[in-house]
Amino acid sequence: MAENLDADLDDVVLDLGTGCGILAVLSALKAGRVVATDINPYAVRCAKLNAKVNKVSDSMEVVRGDLFGPVKEDGKFSLILFNAPYLPTEEGEEAEWIDYAWAGGERGRTVINRFISSAPRYLEPKGRLLLVQSTLSDVKESIRKLKKQNMSAKVIDEKKVSFETVTLIEAEKQS
Repeated sequence: MAENLDADLDDVVLDLGTGCGILAVLSALKAGRVVATDINPYAVRCAKLNAKVNKVSDSMEVVRGDLFGPVKEDGKFSLILFNAPYLPTEEGEEAEWIDYAWAGGERGRTVINRFISSAPRYLEPKGRLLLVQSTLSDVKESIRKLKKQNMSAKVIDEKKVSFETVTLIEAEKQS
């Protein structure tokens, strides 16, 4: 996603599941404002430290919560980033905090589906999103669901790794 990250001073960016905060930091170096969220309290602490070390704390807010939970109901963003937990897992497999980074539920789509159903209402008109997911969690289904949400959607990059292909989907809100 970092290779395809295109933000500018006019952008207000939301980085969901920020992890260590690298995408939020890279965004904050270019964008006017960045909000980064993660469900994992250790990831939040790490992202805040990375914002401080990279001197972007003034333009980057890091909050703990699940997906859009910590975002104001009327919050609007020009760009939403999400490296989704996309690996298929059994129910209850999220035993440790770190597991939330990869455990996508049955078929790997549990969190992806929640994201797709909510994301459009947090996007500005003509806002866009970048979603990372695996071919193990049915990329075509994500594109179909995004289009049903009145968004254009396409795969803009992919990387083959051992047992899967990791894809980057870009979707733009249609007026």
